[in-house]
Amino acid sequence: MSGDDKNWLDREKLSFAELDRRRRDGGRSGDAREPRNRAERERSDAASKQHLKQADGIFTGGNKAERERLAAAMRDAHGTPGLADACRAYHAAVGLPEDPRLASLFLDASDREVILLGFEALRVGAEKGSITLSGSLRSQLRILAEDSDDAVADAAEELLEAL
Repeated sequence: MSGDDKNWLDREKLSFAELDRRRRDGGRSGDAREPRNRAERERSDAASKQHLKQADGIFTGGNKAERERLAAAMRDAHGTPGLADACRAYHAAVGLPEDPRLASLFLDASDREVILLGFEALRVGAEKGSITLSGSLRSQLRILAEDSDDAVADAAEELLEAL
């Protein structure tokens, strides 16, 4: 018997499950390991979140500079008749705002569709956990719940009840 035959006889025999696992993993049995301790797991989670955020940025409308430009245009138009148009431009290019301050600008617009978009942004953000309602935002919703437009008032009341 040669040395290779002896090693072959001495090695541990793999079960069919282990063979299937190796085949499924492309021959890597222990390369993809779980983080050993809490700090490693936290670093891994943080890196995963960062990568997901970068990937998410690819699919959200507009690049960062464009989003910032449109957000600045909304802030500049606050208190003017052009706020609704600035909010519409932001929504067309970027989508619903994820920042509660930007969503509150949507609520300050005098246009029903824009206000309803602001409600939708708050609802989606609250469900995701990216938006928390501050006291001032709740006050703004309470004021809108008393609006003369029934669609706005009803949507504000529903949002207040849901959150």
